[in-house]
Amino acid sequence: MKLIDIANILRSKNAGPLYITFDVMFNKKEELDRVLKSLTPKKISDAYGVSEEVVSIIPYPVVNSLKITFPRKYISGSIFDNDVYGCQQHMPLGNIEVE
Repeated sequence: MKLIDIANILRSKNAGPLYITFDVMFNKKEELDRVLKSLTPKKISDAYGVSEEVVSIIPYPVVNSLKITFPRKYISGSIFDNDVYGCQQHMPLGNIEVE
């Protein structure tokens, strides 16, 4: 099953001009727990072409959510940037398979 099929909300946005962050929210604690067991920095690095070492996965179990952050490939607004606000970067994450 893909992450997009489990998450209630999955969105991306800038965390300043140098980082992108993803908010992943679930209806149930069991869904969050399932994803946290399966989702790794390696899977995210493979999906986005970044180093595993720069991927942060931060759980917020009190609200059945997690945040993922890593450096943007291009600074927001640079000539090579294709998404100034970072709000269209969530689908590679959503397509990650969750066991």
